[in-house]
Amino acid sequence: MSWASWTTTGVYSGRGGVLTDEVGVLTGDLTVHTTWADGEARVAIQYSGASDWFTMAGSPLPCPSEEKSRTLHQAVVQAVRSGGGATVPPLPHQAA
Repeated sequence: MSWASWTTTGVYSGRGGVLTDEVGVLTGDLTVHTTWADGEARVAIQYSGASDWFTMAGSPLPCPSEEKSRTLHQAVVQAVRSGGGATVPPLPHQAA
């Protein structure tokens, strides 16, 4: 089994925050966590320093490689900073 994970703390959401499956919109100082395992990426969000994690809307999604999941994590962090009810952005298309 292949897997990897990334966590970015202190991500301040843009106006309109981040949409989660469990509680709706989160705003403020957030932590973003992406886990990649066996071709799937899962993105979770929490208030920085809190114990509860929430699934970011659009997660999980197919992700073919660890490298792509790292790129996805960075795109998610940028989406959170942009706000507007952010959801997990789609992976960019890759050349065959």
